[in-house]
Amino acid sequence: MPIEKIKSYVQLMRFHKPIGTLLLLWPTLWALWIAAKGLPTLKNLFIFIAGVVLMRAAGCVINDFADRKLDPHVSRTKLRPLATGKISARGAIILFITLCALAFILVLFTNTLTMVLAFFALITAIIYPFMKRHTSWPQFILGVAFAFSVPMAFSAQAGTLSLITGIVMLITILWTIAYDTQYAMVDRADDIKIGIKSTAILFGKYSQLIIGLFQSAVIALLCVLGMLLSFSFIYFLAVFIAFLLFVYQQPLIYQSDPDKCFRAFLNNQWVGMVVFAGIFFSYL
Repeated sequence: MPIEKIKSYVQLMRFHKPIGTLLLLWPTLWALWIAAKGLPTLKNLFIFIAGVVLMRAAGCVINDFADRKLDPHVSRTKLRPLATGKISARGAIILFITLCALAFILVLFTNTLTMVLAFFALITAIIYPFMKRHTSWPQFILGVAFAFSVPMAFSAQAGTLSLITGIVMLITILWTIAYDTQYAMVDRADDIKIGIKSTAILFGKYSQLIIGLFQSAVIALLCVLGMLLSFSFIYFLAVFIAFLLFVYQQPLIYQSDPDKCFRAFLNNQWVGMVVFAGIFFSYL
Protein backbone atom coordinates (compact mmCIF):
# COMPACT_ATOMS: atom_id res chain seq x y z
CA MET A 1 0.00 0.00 0.00
CA PRO A 2 1.43 3.44 -0.93
CA ILE A 3 2.68 5.60 1.95
CA GLU A 4 0.16 8.35 1.13
CA LYS A 5 -2.69 5.85 1.37
CA ILE A 6 -1.44 4.64 4.74
CA LYS A 7 -1.25 8.25 5.94
CA SER A 8 -4.84 8.79 4.84
CA TYR A 9 -6.01 5.76 6.84
CA VAL A 10 -4.07 6.97 9.88
CA GLN A 11 -5.74 10.35 9.48
CA LEU A 12 -9.16 8.71 9.12
CA MET A 13 -8.65 6.85 12.41
CA ARG A 14 -7.31 10.09 14.06
CA PHE A 15 -4.18 8.36 15.32
CA HIS A 16 -2.46 11.69 14.77
CA LYS A 17 -4.93 13.35 17.17
CA PRO A 18 -5.02 11.34 20.43
CA ILE A 19 -7.29 13.75 22.34
CA GLY A 20 -10.41 11.67 21.62
CA THR A 21 -8.67 8.50 22.78
CA LEU A 22 -7.64 10.16 26.04
CA LEU A 23 -11.15 11.50 26.70
CA LEU A 24 -12.51 7.97 26.30
CA LEU A 25 -9.63 6.36 28.20
CA TRP A 26 -9.78 8.36 31.43
CA PRO A 27 -13.33 7.34 32.53
CA THR A 28 -12.47 3.76 31.56
CA LEU A 29 -9.46 3.85 33.88
CA TRP A 30 -11.53 5.52 36.62
CA ALA A 31 -13.95 2.60 36.43
CA LEU A 32 -11.28 -0.09 36.29
CA TRP A 33 -9.46 1.25 39.36
CA ILE A 34 -12.65 1.67 41.37
CA ALA A 35 -13.95 -1.77 40.38
CA ALA A 36 -10.62 -3.34 41.37
CA LYS A 37 -10.37 -1.24 44.57
CA GLY A 38 -6.81 -0.45 43.64
CA LEU A 39 -5.08 -2.16 40.77
CA PRO A 40 -6.93 -3.98 37.97
CA THR A 41 -5.53 -7.13 36.43
CA LEU A 42 -2.94 -6.76 33.69
CA LYS A 43 -5.30 -8.67 31.38
CA ASN A 44 -8.10 -6.17 31.88
CA LEU A 45 -5.74 -3.23 31.58
CA PHE A 46 -4.56 -4.49 28.20
CA ILE A 47 -8.08 -5.36 27.00
CA PHE A 48 -9.55 -1.98 27.88
CA ILE A 49 -6.65 0.22 26.79
CA ALA A 50 -6.43 -1.61 23.46
CA GLY A 51 -10.23 -1.60 23.21
CA VAL A 52 -10.38 2.16 23.75
CA VAL A 53 -7.80 2.74 20.99
CA LEU A 54 -9.64 0.45 18.56
CA MET A 55 -13.16 1.71 19.27
CA ARG A 56 -12.19 5.36 19.24
CA ALA A 57 -10.62 4.75 15.82
CA ALA A 58 -13.75 2.87 14.70
CA GLY A 59 -15.93 5.72 15.95
CA CYS A 60 -13.93 8.23 13.91
CA VAL A 61 -14.25 6.08 10.80
CA ILE A 62 -18.04 5.66 11.05
CA ASN A 63 -18.40 9.37 11.92
CA ASP A 64 -16.52 10.42 8.79
CA PHE A 65 -18.48 7.90 6.71
CA ALA A 66 -21.75 9.41 7.94
CA ASP A 67 -20.48 12.97 7.32
CA ARG A 68 -18.62 12.34 4.05
CA LYS A 69 -21.00 14.56 2.05
CA LEU A 70 -21.18 17.25 4.74
CA ASP A 71 -17.52 17.56 5.74
CA PRO A 72 -16.48 19.31 2.48
CA HIS A 73 -18.70 22.25 3.54
CA VAL A 74 -17.11 22.67 7.00
CA SER A 75 -13.78 24.51 7.15
CA ARG A 76 -12.38 22.30 9.94
CA THR A 77 -13.27 19.00 8.24
CA LYS A 78 -13.02 19.69 4.51
CA LEU A 79 -9.61 18.00 4.20
CA ARG A 80 -10.60 14.71 5.84
CA PRO A 81 -9.77 11.63 3.68
CA LEU A 82 -13.39 10.72 2.89
CA ALA A 83 -14.28 14.34 2.17
CA THR A 84 -11.43 14.67 -0.33
CA GLY A 85 -11.93 11.23 -1.87
CA LYS A 86 -8.53 9.89 -0.78
CA ILE A 87 -10.38 6.97 0.81
CA SER A 88 -13.57 5.45 -0.61
CA ALA A 89 -16.74 4.84 1.37
CA ARG A 90 -16.24 1.10 0.80
CA GLY A 91 -12.70 1.30 2.17
CA ALA A 92 -13.97 3.11 5.27
CA ILE A 93 -16.65 0.49 5.96
CA ILE A 94 -14.14 -2.36 5.59
CA LEU A 95 -11.82 -0.58 8.03
CA PHE A 96 -14.69 0.02 10.48
CA ILE A 97 -15.69 -3.65 10.44
CA THR A 98 -12.06 -4.71 10.91
CA LEU A 99 -11.57 -2.44 13.91
CA CYS A 100 -14.82 -3.63 15.51
CA ALA A 101 -13.87 -7.26 14.91
CA LEU A 102 -10.52 -6.74 16.64
CA ALA A 103 -12.25 -5.05 19.58
CA PHE A 104 -14.77 -7.93 19.76
CA ILE A 105 -11.93 -10.44 19.95
CA LEU A 106 -10.64 -8.59 23.02
CA VAL A 107 -14.08 -8.69 24.67
CA LEU A 108 -14.21 -12.48 24.19
CA PHE A 109 -11.59 -12.70 26.95
CA THR A 110 -13.94 -11.11 29.52
CA ASN A 111 -17.40 -12.46 30.46
CA THR A 112 -20.95 -12.69 29.15
CA LEU A 113 -22.24 -9.48 30.76
CA THR A 114 -19.32 -7.48 29.34
CA MET A 115 -19.99 -8.91 25.87
CA VAL A 116 -23.67 -7.92 26.09
CA LEU A 117 -22.71 -4.40 27.18
CA ALA A 118 -20.17 -4.23 24.33
CA PHE A 119 -22.95 -4.99 21.83
CA PHE A 120 -25.04 -2.04 23.07
CA ALA A 121 -21.93 0.16 23.14
CA LEU A 122 -21.32 -0.65 19.48
CA ILE A 123 -24.92 0.13 18.51
CA THR A 124 -24.70 3.50 20.27
CA ALA A 125 -21.38 4.30 18.57
CA ILE A 126 -22.90 3.53 15.16
CA ILE A 127 -26.04 5.57 15.84
CA TYR A 128 -24.28 8.68 17.17
CA PRO A 129 -22.95 10.19 13.88
CA PHE A 130 -26.39 9.99 12.25
CA MET A 131 -28.16 11.66 15.20
CA LYS A 132 -26.69 15.05 14.24
CA ARG A 133 -29.38 15.20 11.56
CA HIS A 134 -32.30 14.29 13.82
CA THR A 135 -31.75 15.66 17.33
CA SER A 136 -30.23 18.73 18.92
CA TRP A 137 -28.70 16.45 21.58
CA PRO A 138 -26.13 14.33 19.66
CA GLN A 139 -23.67 15.20 22.45
CA PHE A 140 -25.87 13.18 24.83
CA ILE A 141 -25.71 10.18 22.49
CA LEU A 142 -21.92 10.52 22.35
CA GLY A 143 -21.86 10.71 26.13
CA VAL A 144 -23.79 7.45 26.39
CA ALA A 145 -21.47 5.82 23.85
CA PHE A 146 -18.39 6.91 25.82
CA ALA A 147 -19.99 5.99 29.15
CA PHE A 148 -20.58 2.36 28.12
CA SER A 149 -16.90 1.70 28.83
CA VAL A 150 -17.70 2.25 32.52
CA PRO A 151 -20.13 -0.66 33.12
CA MET A 152 -18.01 -2.81 30.82
CA ALA A 153 -14.98 -2.14 33.04
CA PHE A 154 -16.95 -2.85 36.23
CA SER A 155 -18.37 -6.03 34.71
CA ALA A 156 -15.02 -7.34 33.50
CA GLN A 157 -13.12 -6.47 36.69
CA ALA A 158 -15.68 -6.95 39.47
CA GLY A 159 -18.24 -9.19 37.73
CA THR A 160 -21.12 -6.96 38.79
CA LEU A 161 -22.65 -3.48 38.47
CA SER A 162 -23.60 -1.15 41.31
CA LEU A 163 -24.77 2.33 42.28
CA ILE A 164 -21.15 3.46 41.95
CA THR A 165 -21.19 2.24 38.34
CA GLY A 166 -24.23 4.40 37.64
CA ILE A 167 -22.64 7.49 39.24
CA VAL A 168 -19.42 7.12 37.21
CA MET A 169 -21.53 6.64 34.06
CA LEU A 170 -23.53 9.79 34.80
CA ILE A 171 -20.35 11.79 35.46
CA THR A 172 -18.97 10.60 32.11
CA ILE A 173 -22.14 11.52 30.23
CA LEU A 174 -22.39 15.02 31.74
CA TRP A 175 -18.69 15.69 31.22
CA THR A 176 -18.90 14.54 27.60
CA ILE A 177 -21.86 16.82 26.91
CA ALA A 178 -19.89 19.76 28.35
CA TYR A 179 -16.67 19.25 26.40
CA ASP A 180 -18.32 18.13 23.18
CA THR A 181 -20.51 21.24 23.25
CA GLN A 182 -17.27 23.24 23.40
CA TYR A 183 -16.06 21.21 20.42
CA ALA A 184 -19.33 21.85 18.55
CA MET A 185 -18.98 25.59 19.18
CA VAL A 186 -15.96 25.51 16.86
CA ASP A 187 -18.18 24.48 13.93
CA ARG A 188 -21.40 26.23 14.94
CA ALA A 189 -21.51 28.71 12.05
CA ASP A 190 -20.83 26.03 9.41
CA ASP A 191 -23.23 23.55 11.05
CA ILE A 192 -26.08 26.07 10.95
CA LYS A 193 -25.51 26.59 7.22
CA ILE A 194 -25.60 22.88 6.35
CA GLY A 195 -28.35 21.87 8.78
CA ILE A 196 -26.33 19.90 11.33
CA LYS A 197 -27.76 19.96 14.87
CA SER A 198 -25.85 20.21 18.14
CA THR A 199 -26.15 21.37 21.73
CA ALA A 200 -23.93 24.32 20.77
CA ILE A 201 -26.65 25.50 18.38
CA LEU A 202 -29.46 24.58 20.80
CA PHE A 203 -27.91 26.46 23.73
CA GLY A 204 -26.91 29.43 21.54
CA LYS A 205 -25.88 32.50 23.54
CA TYR A 206 -26.42 30.54 26.77
CA SER A 207 -23.79 27.93 25.86
CA GLN A 208 -21.22 29.19 28.38
CA LEU A 209 -23.75 29.19 31.22
CA ILE A 210 -25.18 25.75 30.43
CA ILE A 211 -21.71 24.22 29.98
CA GLY A 212 -20.87 25.68 33.39
CA LEU A 213 -23.94 23.99 34.88
CA PHE A 214 -22.92 20.62 33.42
CA GLN A 215 -19.39 21.12 34.75
CA SER A 216 -20.77 22.03 38.19
CA ALA A 217 -22.83 18.83 38.19
CA VAL A 218 -19.70 16.83 37.29
CA ILE A 219 -17.78 18.34 40.23
CA ALA A 220 -20.69 17.72 42.62
CA LEU A 221 -21.03 14.10 41.54
CA LEU A 222 -17.27 13.57 41.79
CA CYS A 223 -17.49 14.78 45.41
CA VAL A 224 -20.40 12.41 46.09
CA LEU A 225 -18.40 9.57 44.54
CA GLY A 226 -15.43 10.36 46.76
CA MET A 227 -17.58 10.42 49.90
CA LEU A 228 -19.32 7.14 49.06
CA LEU A 229 -15.97 5.45 48.48
CA SER A 230 -14.31 7.12 51.49
CA PHE A 231 -11.50 8.46 49.34
CA SER A 232 -8.61 10.33 50.89
CA PHE A 233 -7.92 14.06 50.93
CA ILE A 234 -5.75 13.72 47.81
CA TYR A 235 -8.81 12.71 45.74
CA PHE A 236 -10.74 15.81 46.81
CA LEU A 237 -7.65 17.92 46.05
CA ALA A 238 -7.69 16.40 42.55
CA VAL A 239 -11.39 17.26 42.19
CA PHE A 240 -10.61 20.83 43.24
CA ILE A 241 -7.92 21.03 40.55
CA ALA A 242 -10.48 19.70 38.03
CA PHE A 243 -12.80 22.48 39.19
CA LEU A 244 -10.04 25.05 38.57
CA LEU A 245 -9.53 23.63 35.07
CA PHE A 246 -13.25 24.09 34.39
CA VAL A 247 -12.96 27.67 35.67
CA TYR A 248 -10.05 28.21 33.27
CA GLN A 249 -12.20 26.98 30.36
CA GLN A 250 -15.06 29.37 31.04
CA PRO A 251 -13.48 32.65 29.77
CA LEU A 252 -12.12 30.78 26.74
CA ILE A 253 -15.66 30.04 25.52
CA TYR A 254 -17.15 33.40 26.59
CA GLN A 255 -17.18 34.99 23.13
CA SER A 256 -17.51 31.71 21.21
CA ASP A 257 -14.22 32.25 19.40
CA PRO A 258 -13.59 28.94 17.54
CA ASP A 259 -9.88 28.77 18.37
CA LYS A 260 -10.44 29.47 22.06
CA CYS A 261 -13.36 27.02 22.22
CA PHE A 262 -11.08 24.36 20.77
CA ARG A 263 -8.45 25.18 23.40
CA ALA A 264 -11.11 24.74 26.09
CA PHE A 265 -12.08 21.39 24.59
CA LEU A 266 -8.46 20.19 24.54
CA ASN A 267 -8.02 21.21 28.18
CA ASN A 268 -10.43 18.47 29.23
CA GLN A 269 -7.76 15.81 28.79
CA TRP A 270 -6.14 17.26 31.94
CA VAL A 271 -9.45 17.10 33.80
CA GLY A 272 -9.67 13.36 33.14
CA MET A 273 -6.03 12.80 34.06
CA VAL A 274 -6.27 14.77 37.32
CA VAL A 275 -9.36 12.85 38.45
CA PHE A 276 -7.65 9.55 37.62
CA ALA A 277 -4.60 10.64 39.63
CA GLY A 278 -6.86 11.35 42.62
CA ILE A 279 -8.43 7.89 42.35
CA PHE A 280 -5.06 6.19 41.81
CA PHE A 281 -3.35 7.76 44.83
CA SER A 282 -6.41 7.25 47.06
CA TYR A 283 -5.97 3.50 46.65
CA LEU A 284 -2.22 3.49 47.39
